[in-house]
Amino acid sequence: QVQLVESGGGLVQPGGSLRLSCEASGRTEIIAQMGWFRQTPGKEREFVASLSTITTSTTPIRYRSSVKGRFTISRDNAKNTLYLQMKSLEPEDTALYSCAARDRSSVNYGYWGQGTQVTVAS
Repeated sequence: QVQLVESGGGLVQPGGSLRLSCEASGRTEIIAQMGWFRQTPGKEREFVASLSTITTSTTPIRYRSSVKGRFTISRDNAKNTLYLQMKSLEPEDTALYSCAARDRSSVNYGYWGQGTQVTVAS
């Protein structure tokens, strides 16, 4: 199994920046792809960004259109950590951000963290 723990959320003013981290533990060798999702009360969870964790993969990094140019997803395989650098934050980015992992034998994300809250407000 894989465990995911997010950190780095908080309160930030519009236009500010935050960096989220997601540390994976357990059977991390089975992970093929990781991503960030977000959810606000009363709304469905939405995709934010994803990347492949396989070094030789040609799977492109993907972003939600509304965060392109503002958010950057990256990983440090040595630390088993996924990052989401967020800049030029907008109130609409306020949400609970969760990271997720998909293993090599699955088509869906099967592992989820508990989430970290990001609040963008003056």
